Amino acid sequence: MRKQTIEYTSPLDALVAVTKRLSTYESQQRMDSEEFFDRYSRGKLSDDAVFVEWANDYRHYLELRQKLEKSLHDVA
Repeated sequence: MRKQTIEYTSPLDALVAVTKRLSTYESQQRMDSEEFFDRYSRGKLSDDAVFVEWANDYRHYLELRQKLEKSLHDVA
């Protein structure tokens, strides 16, 4: 699998894109990302490529969300 790098103009644009990808995973696997990540982190799911990508996207989502929340808190 070839790694793809995508650059976004803002953290908000990145968050929207990652959220859309998470939504696709959730629909395909019939499980929300939070539940998936909990099960995956505890070793309850395999290391199939789709799960590795989903876990990475979910980690990225959490990082972006934290960054945006901090930015909003600093402005307020």
